[in-house]
Amino acid sequence: MSEGTPKVSSDNASASDHALKEAVLKAALKDAAFDGFTDSVLAEAGKEAGADPAVLARLFPEGALSLIEYFSTSIDEEMEKKLSTTDLSTRKIRERIKIAVMTRLWLLEPHKEAARRAAATLTLPMHAGLGAKLMYRTVDAMWRAAGDTSTDFNFYTKRGILAGVYGSVLVRWFSDTGEDGSATEAFLDARIENVMQFEKFKAKARETFSHFPAFAAWTKPKAN
Repeated sequence: MSEGTPKVSSDNASASDHALKEAVLKAALKDAAFDGFTDSVLAEAGKEAGADPAVLARLFPEGALSLIEYFSTSIDEEMEKKLSTTDLSTRKIRERIKIAVMTRLWLLEPHKEAARRAAATLTLPMHAGLGAKLMYRTVDAMWRAAGDTSTDFNFYTKRGILAGVYGSVLVRWFSDTGEDGSATEAFLDARIENVMQFEKFKAKARETFSHFPAFAAWTKPKAN
């Protein structure tokens, strides 16, 4: 680098990359709603955002799949920011989770068709790994926003359960043609209630069987 060439700090480069990725995503979402998330849609969005092919390939190394990942991650980040300004401390856990789920759907609403296309792509067998990774990120962000601090086995079971709930609610939301989302909200309430009833059943069963030493001993983890 010559003495007259200005140096670009890593922070400035990172900010520039972020801004360019945002511009590409914004441009792509318009066409993705109709054509899906394809490499051609990404290429066209790159042109519109002013990114040359080499830069576009660096920012989205897996092509359209990287674009879907960035879309999902961006919504997660917006959800976290929104929830961080919402006082959830006085609410029950089930209410916190409901608010988190509905907040994410609210943020997706302007891009509902694009989100539908992204979800369809992620359901394909060859993309199952990415779909699982993005789902985990989303439900983990929801639980953290809800104040979850668990580090034991509950950490994983909570996220597994919420993944099932959110996945089913997302499918319901895609078919919800109402303007106020009340049908989706009612569906979410029912799914959360199902989980709560199951947790109550487990707690009651655990308490009941604790009075039977032989059964309690049998259910303990076996040493290797």
